[in-house]
Amino acid sequence: MTSLDSFNCCRTLKVGTKSYAYYSLPVAEKNGLKGISKLPFSMKVLLENLLRNEDGRTVTKDDILAVAAWLKKKSSDREIAFRPARVLMQDFTGVPAVVDLAAMRDAMTVLGGDPKKINPLVPVDLVIDHSVIVNYFGDNAAFKKNVEEEYKQNQERYRFLKWAQKAFDNFRVVPPGTGICHQVNLEYLSQTVWTAKGKIMVGGKAKNAEIAYPDTLVGTDSHTTMVNGLAVLGWGVGGIEAEAAMLGQPLSMLLPEVIGFKLTGKLKEGVTATDLVLTVTEMLRKRGVVGKFVEFFGPGVLDLAIADRATIGNMAPEYGATCGFFPVDAETVKFLRDTGRKEDRVKLVAAYAKAQGMFLTAKTADPAFTDVLKLDLGKVEPSLAGPKRPQDRVALKAVKTEFSNAMDKEFKKPGELDTRVPVEGRSHDLGNGDVVIAAITSCTNTSNPSVMIGAGLVARKAAALGLQAKPWVKTSLAPGSQVVGEYLAASGLQKDLDKLGFNLVGYGCTTCIGNSGPLPEEISKAINGNDLVAAAVLSGNRNFEGRVNPDVRANYLASPPLVVAYAIAGSMQVDMVKTPLGTDKQGKKVFLKDIWPTAKEIASFIRRNVTKKLFAKKYANVFKGDANWRKITVTGGLTYAWDSGSTYVQDPPYFVGMQPRPTPPTDIINARVMGLFLDSITTDHISPAGSIKLNSPAGKYLVEHHVKPIDFNQYGTRRGNHEVMMRGTFANIRIKNQMVPGVEGGVTIHYPDKEQMPIYDAAMRYKQEKVPLVIFAGKEYGTGSSRDWAAKGTVLLGVRAVIAQSFERIHRSNLVGMGVLPLVFEEGTSWQTLGLNGSEQVTIRGIEGDLRPRQTLTAEIEMADGTKKEVPLICRIDTLDELEYFKNGGILQYVLRQLAA
Repeated sequence: MTSLDSFNCCRTLKVGTKSYAYYSLPVAEKNGLKGISKLPFSMKVLLENLLRNEDGRTVTKDDILAVAAWLKKKSSDREIAFRPARVLMQDFTGVPAVVDLAAMRDAMTVLGGDPKKINPLVPVDLVIDHSVIVNYFGDNAAFKKNVEEEYKQNQERYRFLKWAQKAFDNFRVVPPGTGICHQVNLEYLSQTVWTAKGKIMVGGKAKNAEIAYPDTLVGTDSHTTMVNGLAVLGWGVGGIEAEAAMLGQPLSMLLPEVIGFKLTGKLKEGVTATDLVLTVTEMLRKRGVVGKFVEFFGPGVLDLAIADRATIGNMAPEYGATCGFFPVDAETVKFLRDTGRKEDRVKLVAAYAKAQGMFLTAKTADPAFTDVLKLDLGKVEPSLAGPKRPQDRVALKAVKTEFSNAMDKEFKKPGELDTRVPVEGRSHDLGNGDVVIAAITSCTNTSNPSVMIGAGLVARKAAALGLQAKPWVKTSLAPGSQVVGEYLAASGLQKDLDKLGFNLVGYGCTTCIGNSGPLPEEISKAINGNDLVAAAVLSGNRNFEGRVNPDVRANYLASPPLVVAYAIAGSMQVDMVKTPLGTDKQGKKVFLKDIWPTAKEIASFIRRNVTKKLFAKKYANVFKGDANWRKITVTGGLTYAWDSGSTYVQDPPYFVGMQPRPTPPTDIINARVMGLFLDSITTDHISPAGSIKLNSPAGKYLVEHHVKPIDFNQYGTRRGNHEVMMRGTFANIRIKNQMVPGVEGGVTIHYPDKEQMPIYDAAMRYKQEKVPLVIFAGKEYGTGSSRDWAAKGTVLLGVRAVIAQSFERIHRSNLVGMGVLPLVFEEGTSWQTLGLNGSEQVTIRGIEGDLRPRQTLTAEIEMADGTKKEVPLICRIDTLDELEYFKNGGILQYVLRQLAA
């Protein structure tokens, strides 16, 4: 596509011996876009995207002018089309996306089109990082055994991905055991400034050129935002949106508000980047930043290492923002060089950012923001977050007291703090608040050398004094990349971590995604047999109910060094500031401060062990994989040879009976209520990622297909099979459907017969009866991971509309992308104020005909006694593009029809 270049700003940038075309913001400012030099850096990235992609249809001159006009109010209701440079996927969300592409190739053939047209049009990288489970831990054989188990369980998925790697252009797979997608992205894939061959207008004629532009992306994991720490604008989208982006569709978005977050001062001795991010998360959640960009600025930014910035960027989904952006500065350029990026690229990044007025220095004037928050880094204190939400920060000194409060308020167990029970076959007992999982895990922290080396030094000092992890703690270390494994080994710190049970268990996202593996049987039995509130301390970003491990109810996020400390303490009921962790070999009391490393010690280790040579070595053959990966053989051509016997990968039903022209959507008449939910229902609640219970609908399906319970694997790995996933929708063990008060788990009441049954079974019965379904919910419905199956499962169960008080950004978009109507109550109204109990019938008119974005519709609710209420609802189809997707039955159907035509 050639830009119309209405502002005549395409220029040449010479860097060394190379020349690049680029769309100059300073020139565009002179040519009519007044004041744009005052824009936040993240908005400048969006503006460049529009200038470069101006085509008069998806991007118009008025869209570009709207970005300059944003400066007047620092907000806008203008809808723009954003085209990311590339797409990033992990395997949990990537497999279903690739399954959809394979199904689209089949559907294209049926529609008489060319299946070759179904192909990524922008570069796509899929990193297999979510499938390793901590089945083995606490010894040096754990890594090898976990890898063997991973390949055994996931052969069908990996064969499919290897086929895709061959079948699709522009599609690369990073094999298992390499690292977490976000860290591989940060350390290797990202370029900060991207280049590609394209056409530019010169003197009214199109000419070929190498074009330089900001590196941008969307990812099928909500923590894609981590790379904003490297000045790469990106965020998580559902797999559905990602597929559209891969197929060349622009992403429709509203020009965002941008909240400036001013950092001043420096972190105190003993305070980590994790403590900082938990403080930032708490502040931004309180402010309310859903759907907004957050951009960090101020003198404090210049002192933060890229790894610390990435830690803050990573947690954007937890503070609710679309992204948490840091501009390019000298530290960005140094990181690119230190991690082995090519020298000509490093020079281009510096030259491009300076030419565009996008290079941050101590003298840079503060941009214009919608609003500003301020934090003095010197006021940040050691912290955890929990027991079930990342924004619920608890100061380390208050953890003991706060756990006691949680026992009373959260877990409804007043007076049970001192309960302890014997553990069968072991010489210790177990009590409420005992830490049964201590995991160094997840992209947030395992990308950060300061906290990883900090953890190693805590382990070294503790081991030297004779301290050990408590025998009931399941300890694990899953670094974010092989680089981390290498520097821990080279520095000798891995041996110290081993002494406390933090042996390497795998390279990937483990405990944070629910891949913590089972607890030892006798520990699990003691917890469940006595209804104990056991705890996990993990260096992750998610601690929602039922996510980490089904046996563990209290989950706390903490820095890796604190994870090691809590493994030694063994309980949330220890005051880590005032109480000794144990005694040394001479019987002297040892406190946390005695084993905590200084910033100087950590910096010295980083200098000696985290080297450019290390990055070059570990990423030299990043797509090659280990012997296990290389052994996988694949057959197949342009379309996939589906295996009807597979329980992992099946041809999904989205395109069955699809016609070249869409059938217009109809009004919803006499729908039944499938669920009544309260606030903060997460995508984990809607589509769990953890283990599959034997007696659940998904478990029964697998048994019918001759899968042994030991080989069930988990929901996340079976996302390529809709039969498992629709049975797992709303099947979280901790979800509470208020139609069945006091009951946990995915059950509902089928009406009119009033029979209680699993949600899946009820949905299938309603489908036979040709009865449509709706769901009612509270605030922040769909918060959490960007899980497309939370929307796919919803539509496959027959749900036509979700009616909530508010939606989290990605899930709302995913529902529209699957043809489900998101609706919100007017302020002050909820299903509780309407007195609903789930026995009602719901009719929603106005969908047929002239439906418009954000239109007010009316729901007619008929109560069980025959009385009726009329309730106004706002249609949360937000843009005209989204309306097109909805009218086509979903975004994939829309794209398929466009390509077939």
